[in-house]
Amino acid sequence: MNPPKYPASSVTPTQDTLFRHGRSISSEGSSAVAGPRVGLQAPFRDGREGRSMSNVNPIFGPRGSSLAQGPPPGGFSPDLKTMTTPRSGTPRTEQGPFFSDYRPRDNERTSEQRQTDLRDQISKETKIKIGSENLLEALTSKNAKQAKEQRTRVETELGSSNRKIMELTTQLEDEIERSKRPNTPPRSRLSAIFQGSPMKSPQDNDASTQEGNPAMEESPTFVLSEILQALENEGMQPDYYVERANRLVDLFKKYPSLKYDLAWPIFGLRVQIMLLSQSREVVAAGYRVTRHAITDRRSLQTIRSLNTDELVMLSLVKESKANIEREQALKFVRAFLDVKGGFHEISNIVLRTIVAIAEHHEDRLRNISTLTLLELLIRNPTKVVDAGGMASLTQALLDGSYPGSEGLASAILFLFDKPNDRLHLKSCHELDAAFTVFTDPITVHSSEEKLKASASVIIALLHSWPGLYSVSNDGFAAIKGLLLSLAYPSLLARDVILDIVNAVLQIKAPSWSSSFLAGRRLTTYGRVANLKKEESPPSTANTSEDEEETRISLNEHYLALLLAVLVQSGLPRVLCTLVQEEEAESALRRKATLLHGEMLNMANRLLPQKYSSTLQVLSRLVVADDFKPANTPLHHISMTYQIDSVSRTLYRSQVASKHPFDTTAQYKQQHTSRVFHSTRQQADYDMDEIKFRAAIVDTQILSHANFLKWDWNLIEELIDGPLKNPKRLNEAITGTKFLKRLLGFYRPFKYRFSGTLNTKLNQRYVRVGVSLMKSLLQSNEGIAYLWDSKFLRQLGECLSQIDRTSGFFADEPLFSNWRTSSTLTGGYFSLLGALSSDPKGLQMFERWHMINISYHIIDLRDRDDLIELLLGNMDFTLDSHLRVMLSKALTASHKHIRIFSTKLLRKYAIQAPRSETGSQSPSSVCEWAIRLLVTQLYDPEVEVSEVAVQILEESCHWKSHLEYVVSCRPQLDHLNNIGAPLLLRFLSTSLGYQYLDRLDYITQEMDDWFLGRNNSYVTLVEANLSRGFSTSLIDTLQSQANEPSIPQGHPALPPHFYRELTRTKEGCDLLHDSGHFDKFVTTIRDTWTEHEDQEAMVKLKGCLWAVGNIGSMELGASFLDDSDVVKWIVQIAEQSKVATIRGTAFFVLGLISRSLHGMEIITEHGWLTATDYYGRSIGYCLPPALGVFFSLNIEPKPADGGASRSRVKGIPPRPIADKDPVHARILESVASTGNTVLTKKAAGELNTLKTRHLEAFSSVELYRKVRDMLGRYRFHLPVRRFVLDLFNRSVIREVVLDEEESESESVQTERPMGSRPSPL
Repeated sequence: MNPPKYPASSVTPTQDTLFRHGRSISSEGSSAVAGPRVGLQAPFRDGREGRSMSNVNPIFGPRGSSLAQGPPPGGFSPDLKTMTTPRSGTPRTEQGPFFSDYRPRDNERTSEQRQTDLRDQISKETKIKIGSENLLEALTSKNAKQAKEQRTRVETELGSSNRKIMELTTQLEDEIERSKRPNTPPRSRLSAIFQGSPMKSPQDNDASTQEGNPAMEESPTFVLSEILQALENEGMQPDYYVERANRLVDLFKKYPSLKYDLAWPIFGLRVQIMLLSQSREVVAAGYRVTRHAITDRRSLQTIRSLNTDELVMLSLVKESKANIEREQALKFVRAFLDVKGGFHEISNIVLRTIVAIAEHHEDRLRNISTLTLLELLIRNPTKVVDAGGMASLTQALLDGSYPGSEGLASAILFLFDKPNDRLHLKSCHELDAAFTVFTDPITVHSSEEKLKASASVIIALLHSWPGLYSVSNDGFAAIKGLLLSLAYPSLLARDVILDIVNAVLQIKAPSWSSSFLAGRRLTTYGRVANLKKEESPPSTANTSEDEEETRISLNEHYLALLLAVLVQSGLPRVLCTLVQEEEAESALRRKATLLHGEMLNMANRLLPQKYSSTLQVLSRLVVADDFKPANTPLHHISMTYQIDSVSRTLYRSQVASKHPFDTTAQYKQQHTSRVFHSTRQQADYDMDEIKFRAAIVDTQILSHANFLKWDWNLIEELIDGPLKNPKRLNEAITGTKFLKRLLGFYRPFKYRFSGTLNTKLNQRYVRVGVSLMKSLLQSNEGIAYLWDSKFLRQLGECLSQIDRTSGFFADEPLFSNWRTSSTLTGGYFSLLGALSSDPKGLQMFERWHMINISYHIIDLRDRDDLIELLLGNMDFTLDSHLRVMLSKALTASHKHIRIFSTKLLRKYAIQAPRSETGSQSPSSVCEWAIRLLVTQLYDPEVEVSEVAVQILEESCHWKSHLEYVVSCRPQLDHLNNIGAPLLLRFLSTSLGYQYLDRLDYITQEMDDWFLGRNNSYVTLVEANLSRGFSTSLIDTLQSQANEPSIPQGHPALPPHFYRELTRTKEGCDLLHDSGHFDKFVTTIRDTWTEHEDQEAMVKLKGCLWAVGNIGSMELGASFLDDSDVVKWIVQIAEQSKVATIRGTAFFVLGLISRSLHGMEIITEHGWLTATDYYGRSIGYCLPPALGVFFSLNIEPKPADGGASRSRVKGIPPRPIADKDPVHARILESVASTGNTVLTKKAAGELNTLKTRHLEAFSSVELYRKVRDMLGRYRFHLPVRRFVLDLFNRSVIREVVLDEEESESESVQTERPMGSRPSPL
């Protein structure tokens, strides 16, 4: 059969016209090489076209479709089929079922990707919402008539953002829930495209999808044989072979076990024929089929015996017009990394080619080649170093072109950790390249993207032990250079450097920072911060008196060390210099002032006295010997005042709320605030009649019916002050219409409050309403007025509209889904919540049947928003029907509401115990919450039990709460590891110890920890540390009902069994009898110098953490006296060769310093401990000399033999000897092309030699010697392409399809030592 004359990869001329302007879907959904839509023209073949595809003219697709830089010069579909769109670029859906799968499908993407997209969309909509609210707040100061139209547009946009946020949040919750459920793999886009192939008619596509299709029920072995037999046909169009190859891939995916029984002599021959085709689509299909046939390392050896290394090398060096083939070839190589031990089968010639691509800046496969080198660097660093890959990785880190710069730095840090891996680094200063962008006076003026990319690398370095040791060598030279770069007159670079310091020290900008940087004074912002904090509920970690321990944060201990390093590197000096610089921007100087104040605050809190005492004296601004205003520059005095003002403001607004150790400062701040506010409220309470009437008139309530003209700030002051006085309240009720109009504003049927849009600014109406309810409940006059008002009656009627048993119906209920989300209607539940905190308010509930209505609301299955509003705003302090209603929601609702209700119990379960009289003391409320939480432990959904365990664990910080939880005798066996933290808490009291001992839990758990859990604890702690220093921030959206959540901050140290065990005398006796502590000490003493065996190093870290947790308790510190383990830990921290082991020892010393006896032992060894105002250790200790602590010997030593190391240093290529003089000249010229200076001359000589001795370039022996040179030495990608294009195509065919002995010789050249070739 003669092939058709039209030059297209289709069957009919009509398809030829359609395919000539086609677009194709690029790589598979899991690939990172190509983007989702890349255009590619169907190939036009003629007799002159070689395998280099030099005559193909591709049509380019849209930009941004690949990880590589620049627009993609071509693309391909996962099935490698051409695709069609009209000339206009708009998809033509009428062309058949094929185009129904053109668009990307959501189910092809992973759940993590969909969650990330949803979070990004939520973040975007949240920013739009915040901007709209700020603009709306600004428009309130304008004339109402002038800004009416603009306000309408902004309110519309704000409502749209609120709806989108609710929808996206619901979708995100559903996606998270869906990801936790096991499901069947979704139908892939590949199968869809295959079934909708243009090679089939629509009738065939429909028939192939029907159930019971005989073709789909045939034996897979028969189908495989049929496909392989079809591939034997020669002279067919490229799409013929591509179609069969796609069917073969589909078969492997549907029947994975089929590829284990392949007859490789037959299958391998078909693959070789495809890879030798002149069509790039056929070659790409061959790589794809071979990639899906991989099973294990033995299959890789069999595939390599087909001489695929030669073919992959030739494909990768081709020009960008052959990107279809190049991308599939690179995917084929990356598939080796997915097989256990498969990286050993990547040959040097292929790896050298990938390195050349990674070094070529203009290649679109550069980024994915760099990623391949990174993955291989982690698994086999020697292979990458010998291939010269470290140079390309370092260069990518230096120029900032690689998008994943943090991952690139992490891979290099992985080598820096252990001394054996450190040998693979050329100078161990590769990571200093990130600092060069700032320290070089030329590159410091680079683009913002490059500066920020380098900044992210620096932050990642300083937040890891290997990175900190690498930049702290040579007397902190790299850090000093970075700080001194603040002297360069580059505003952008200076700003980025200050951001780096803020990010490294994890300094969060206070709420008033933007105002301060804008040049405003700090006289009011500190007071506002204090007022906000005074209104918020007190932190439980700060108010506890019986709490036996404070929260342990290893991240803050590490920050203390970082701060000491920055201080010793000259941070205070450069900040003071920048503050004094008159030519600097005012905002930059204020930013440096704010950073200086934060630094002083952190130093006073975290550093030992030796480090912090000298910082408090601003020696650069104030000269103590001659401090006179006349002799001191004016800007020095101004900056000194600003630093002092910032420090005082930070002290008032942050210290007490963020750091539980500073109890003295907290008490002073709270006491001062209480005195201030009580004095002011007393003055307002005693306001005389004249001032009171004048204030009522000033509120504009009596003169204007429009509530937008009312002075709501003054209204709130009157409610919180004079209206709490029964006399003034009576005057407001009987003498004026002030209270009548104010309460009328909240009446539902007037649609004033209920019709107002739900914006940030309008939330003040809700706050005023809550204050009004609380004020009215404080006097008999107010209760009587509220009892007879129409407000509660109308509100009860509106609530009955959503009660299906009440008999009241409305076309659009007031509490409809739309109204509660878009207007302030949901604020009525906040007002009801204020009433629920008083017995009189509960009587009003019963009068208007709101209790019954609430029970029915809980039963609604389609109004989760209403249930959350109801439960989230009620006060359950009083023993009433509301508690029964909450108990019903905890047990009878669906999972989402049960989780929400469980979280509501947190604020009652963690209340500090106080001895008070009364029926509803905090202790009784806490016990009620604990009983409900214990019930939640048996919930059928694990997520609900997990939340209950978390809250109970937090409540158990107090001994009285812990004993009550133990008295409830919870059974946690069904929760496995989820309940382990709570059971460990039980060990901290004798009552809990006895309870667990009767369950035989302690001995089993002790054996479990001793035999393996200690090693698992190492991974858990290091993961927590990494998460604590993660730079990624996820916006957390709170619901309208202010859904309670666990406060976020630095991750706390995970609970350790031996730490909890040593809290009691019984536990210490058991530990002593077991002898585990002595075994830990022996392991530390015997293996502290270990730096090769990974398992031994993990065991050493586990023993260190066990000793540290034991020594952190006062009873456990007595074990330290019986051994010299602290001396060994100090020795490890100062002399170990492994950076992470040093860091573990550093943290362990901090744990030991938390106990009084442990602090004394550490002080005896010269280490410095940080203490609070009472002289108690806060668990942070630092070495006496940072230079000695960071003296890690990182100088690399030459490897044995020096052969591989010589290739790393980049010696010029040397020609391989040959007896034929012509071959020798060719080999010498090829070697010269590796020299940049001689490349052009050598290329001319090679062209001349090819013209005169054409037959020499048909020699297989010469080709193999050239190939050997390309695998040994460094050649740029264009040079490799030029050299290989010199040889005739017949040479490649002879090498791949030669007789058996030639094949075995070729394979043996590249095969790693010790591996055996698999038979064909």
